[in-house]
Amino acid sequence: MAEANKHPKALPYLFFTEMWERFGYYLMIGIFTLFLKDTVEKGGYEMSEADASSLYGTFIALVFLTPFIGGLLADRVLGYRRSITIGGILMGIGYLLMGFQSLPVLYTAMTLVIIGNGFFKPNISTLLGNLYNEEKFKPLKDSGYSIFYMGINIGAFICNFFGAAMKNIFNWQAAFATAGLGMFVGVVIFWIGTKHYQHADVKKPVQKEDMPLSRVFLLILLPSVVFAIIGYLIPLTFVKDKSTDAFIFACVPIVYYYLTLYTQAAKIDKRPIAAMLAIFAVSIAFWAVFKQNGSALTTWADRYTDRSLSEQMLEPAKKLYQTQEVSGDTALYPVYDAQFRAARDAENKVIKAPGLDPYLQNMPENERPAEGASIFLWSTNLSQSINPAWVILLTPVVIGFFNLLRRKKREPSTPAKIAWGLLVSALSTLVMVGAVIYASNGQMKASPLWLLGCYGVITIGELFLSPMGLSMVSKLSPPRLTALMMGGWFLSTSIGNKLSGVLATLWDTYDNKANFFWVNFVLLLFAALLMFSILKWLNKIFKEHNV
Repeated sequence: MAEANKHPKALPYLFFTEMWERFGYYLMIGIFTLFLKDTVEKGGYEMSEADASSLYGTFIALVFLTPFIGGLLADRVLGYRRSITIGGILMGIGYLLMGFQSLPVLYTAMTLVIIGNGFFKPNISTLLGNLYNEEKFKPLKDSGYSIFYMGINIGAFICNFFGAAMKNIFNWQAAFATAGLGMFVGVVIFWIGTKHYQHADVKKPVQKEDMPLSRVFLLILLPSVVFAIIGYLIPLTFVKDKSTDAFIFACVPIVYYYLTLYTQAAKIDKRPIAAMLAIFAVSIAFWAVFKQNGSALTTWADRYTDRSLSEQMLEPAKKLYQTQEVSGDTALYPVYDAQFRAARDAENKVIKAPGLDPYLQNMPENERPAEGASIFLWSTNLSQSINPAWVILLTPVVIGFFNLLRRKKREPSTPAKIAWGLLVSALSTLVMVGAVIYASNGQMKASPLWLLGCYGVITIGELFLSPMGLSMVSKLSPPRLTALMMGGWFLSTSIGNKLSGVLATLWDTYDNKANFFWVNFVLLLFAALLMFSILKWLNKIFKEHNV
């Protein structure tokens, strides 16, 4: 009995592999839009808020779109260990290239990360699930995924401190190179633990109802490329952003393919596939709001949040702060309006003029440092560590809460956990509505406690939803389709990520920032109500399959 309560020996190796992989990814994501918007003199590209958010949204969307093909190739050709290794190496190289101030190099680096994540992300989650398919481990699958998810967030928490220190001491290139180093550490740890999970690295035989790989490329991937080109050349009238149009068009054949998995599935597989597709669709709204942590919420942290450090905090934090000086008429800064929208000339270049550093513009005059003095601020990207810090703190609480309910035979089903996760996440946007009201719509600095509260609430929603989604796919998928359906989960994440970028591009269009967060609230509330409306049907399917 004691043996049945132990997790597989492979769990620590996969835990630390994913921790270091996420260290690299979230370090890169934490500074990505800041890097794009930074001045040319400081190594950036001087992109506008809308352009940076759009590129960010497209990037993180494609990062989670490629697991579709990565999972398929692992299932049928490469196997999981080889796919994970290929993905990790490609991502590491991509991070090393990303900090160079050259658009061709930037796009090459992004492409390597996009392809690499496609090989890595679905397959390490599937490999973990395979380990828990043994009878003695099955009852521990949800908690195993939650522990694995905590590893993700340990990496996401510590990485931003390294990113801030490397950027402040050296430059953007050094920060991105640190992300690459973290990824390579993860690959090494993964291979050290090979003996503990090589038995779970089993390719799935193709069934008669499965589409051959050649037809997948011919009928799905090739049309996706063609559709993307069409979308880029013929913009949609209601989006008017070429990258977004191309992404929407590219998704059409892939979404169609997942629908054919349902229509062509054996009778026994139809209902579980239908249930997973329904949950995939509803979860898009969560990712659309959650992934604004790298865009809209980073902007809020950068420009609207009080990031000043006290004298007592300066010494231990000396590598993690940036300095802003009051230089009067001697320094040139970007010209912003009251909502921090940058003025641009006819060639779309940022207009600069003598004046205050942008951070100081919405500080009360009596709180600004004197002429020639400096103010010390914690680096903006450290706000990206708030969410993973909450995950680390709250994961044991959430696991303990569900264990208590399980002992009392009152634990909610996996679909019910996801539904409650959506509703709780909706409440997090109301915290930011309060922040906007408190800060007089950005005319003064808001306390960082507002960000702390927002991330705390949405983290509870995340812990109810994200690890449960991974566990759900592992438990409900037909065995031969597990990695492919894991790719479907990441496809929904991809679409949500792109939608997060689309929503973030609207930031500058709202003079009253509270309305921006109200839109997010309505989106999540609608998704939660939709999920509750189909909960009875979903629970019946899960019960039929003893999940």
